[in-house]
Amino acid sequence: MRSGGKILVDGLRGHGVDMAFCVPGESYLAVLDALYDVREQLKLIVCRQEGGASFMAEAYGKLTGRPGICFVTRGPGATNASIGVHTAHQDSSPMILFIGQVGGDFVEREAFQEVDYRRMFGEMTKWVAQIDRAERIPEYLSHAFHVATSGRPGPVVLALPEDMLVTDADVKDAPRYKSIYAYPGLGQLDQLREMLNAAERPFLLLGGSGWTPDACGAIQGFAENANLPVGCAFRRQDLFDNTHPNYVGDVGIGINPKLAQRIKESDLVIVVGCRLDEMTTSGYTLFDLPRPKQKFIHVHAASDELGKNYQADLFINSSMLPFAGLLRAMPRIDGSRWKAWTESARADYVANIVPGSSPGAVDLGQIILWLKEKLPASAIITNGAGNFSQWVHRFYPYRQPRTQLAPINGAMGYGTPSGIAAKLVSPHRTVVTFCGDGDFLMTGQELATAMQYGVNVIFIVVNNGMYGTIRMHQERDYPARVHGTALQNPDFAALARAYGAHGETVEATDQFAAAFERAQASNKAALIEVKIDPEAITTRTTLSAIRNRGK
Repeated sequence: MRSGGKILVDGLRGHGVDMAFCVPGESYLAVLDALYDVREQLKLIVCRQEGGASFMAEAYGKLTGRPGICFVTRGPGATNASIGVHTAHQDSSPMILFIGQVGGDFVEREAFQEVDYRRMFGEMTKWVAQIDRAERIPEYLSHAFHVATSGRPGPVVLALPEDMLVTDADVKDAPRYKSIYAYPGLGQLDQLREMLNAAERPFLLLGGSGWTPDACGAIQGFAENANLPVGCAFRRQDLFDNTHPNYVGDVGIGINPKLAQRIKESDLVIVVGCRLDEMTTSGYTLFDLPRPKQKFIHVHAASDELGKNYQADLFINSSMLPFAGLLRAMPRIDGSRWKAWTESARADYVANIVPGSSPGAVDLGQIILWLKEKLPASAIITNGAGNFSQWVHRFYPYRQPRTQLAPINGAMGYGTPSGIAAKLVSPHRTVVTFCGDGDFLMTGQELATAMQYGVNVIFIVVNNGMYGTIRMHQERDYPARVHGTALQNPDFAALARAYGAHGETVEATDQFAAAFERAQASNKAALIEVKIDPEAITTRTTLSAIRNRGK
């Protein structure tokens, strides 16, 4: 006989869970008690706010391909954690959120902090359920792990009533979950080959989740053999080595105009893994809706994503690993017809990653170029949401899979927690996190979590004294009518030192290298505040130029 809390924790261990993130709550004390017994095998990371905890779990899932585990208390804890659930949903990251719930004798009375989680999370998860009987915990856990990792990965939410967690039951644990793969149908790869052999200006677009390093290596081998130009979707740039001669740029916010035009002029687009959402399609303008004018092949692990936005000449319902492996084994494609097409696309990309002049004493583009030369290929770069991230996405080359963590759903506050999660997962790798000033202060208290667990992340806070993205749109649509976007910020370096971290302030480009090296040498979490001119609003234009165009 075991308590529900014990059955749950034993089940997590059986499914291979080695780390979980939480903010403690009285609604799941029985789980915390059971976690005490396995504290050497399952590391519990206690966070300072549930939004930070859920972001960390999402980042864990994105980085490992295994479900990130998060525990929060009912009501306010669950609502705080919802931002990570939404991120996991739109970013297609495997994650399981466990929420303490009122006991069965209080349910449906609007008891203290009671929420119906099926209604609350229904549209942003793959599955929401409540475990009312302890003997059914193994069944629910098995289902949760399989749902979170199958097809298009995503979040699952399980509510845990207090009385269920302290009820004893005699039940066996379920076997460890197994990854489920979809495979291409018979003859579909032959059709792909025929369409590719008939093309003159093909383009390969990679994106989505469910990729492994092996899958990335296989798709790169296929692209080499066929000499295809390859682009990566918004914040999925690490799926293909950016220094490879076949890589031609990212397809997302701030896309190189020449790349956008090239995609429109292509005669065959092979889309692998992408949902083809707003960010990747430039607001659904890169391809005609619902039927692109180009010949179109769409490959996705979830059948309900195929035909959702765009009709294709060939739909292939397949997971990334088997599809990429079969492609690589395909007889060699003669890519000589589009050799000049691919080389021209690469030349456009190389020209696009040379920073232009920047207003102010700090040139963020030059800082990114310095980091490009300084950081190892295995370094993990994470960032939150905001215009500051444009410099990272445009000028930093990702050379290995799973080296980029960024919120495709545009959630501010993602940077700090994701950097912490990345360093916890890969303690021997360099982790650098970029945050905006507004972005950092949404979850910056997790710096305390970094210090508590000895997580040596280098946080770069880009400070321009405003919510930059909103200010950019404000100046475009309502020029010179600035309201609600200005920020009065603390001394970020001093704030970091108050947490016990290393703190630096950079006010000129030539100060950055020495500040970064001191941060590395500190052997603890470090924050470098980089003060940039508000005029440096994007990598391509200034705030004044946007305002003047809007008048």
